[in-house]
Amino acid sequence: MKLRLFPQENAGPELLSRMARQLVLGVGTMSAILGASTEEYDALSEELHEHESASTDLHFALLTSMRTSFINSLPREDMYSLSRLLNEAIEKLDGAGELIALYRLSTLSQRASDQLEVINRQAELTAVAMQQLSSMEDLEEYWIEILRLAKRAERTHRSWCAELMHDHKPSVYLRHRDVADQLVDVTRDIRRVATQVGSILVKES
Repeated sequence: MKLRLFPQENAGPELLSRMARQLVLGVGTMSAILGASTEEYDALSEELHEHESASTDLHFALLTSMRTSFINSLPREDMYSLSRLLNEAIEKLDGAGELIALYRLSTLSQRASDQLEVINRQAELTAVAMQQLSSMEDLEEYWIEILRLAKRAERTHRSWCAELMHDHKPSVYLRHRDVADQLVDVTRDIRRVATQVGSILVKES
């Protein structure tokens, strides 16, 4: 265990964990959208906007913390990258919900629920991992599991797109494809978070 000359500032990892939790809450709202009537879309879409807004507030709170703290548990550039990627992930989830509301898509493939399951698991693991950044414990397992989930998401995306191409006219296909692309991009952003964590592990080893 490394000895540290000064106590560590833990605000950064805690804020990153809270951002990941906002993503988990956003998945819950997105799941509600999938089971809702079109009349409920606008209210649920607004609820998803609120989760995205809360994540953005946390992102800016982290930036403020990094500027005002003499000591940070990680290099500032690493914390900024993690925060930016988490915020981009929930922005894309929010975008998927907004598209469903704008297009009034009354039925989506089961593949959408499959992707949300992956996103939810990724976000839950990330929320725990962010709190472990100071100690670096169990982060290699996190990195590996997120990559495994990301590969699952890519396979689901390919299957979803193939089914859409087979089952829908071009205009309908494009609307559903927009949603499918937004959701898989969420999983890619979280994969980038895990890759950043892996880079931190290599630098700290």
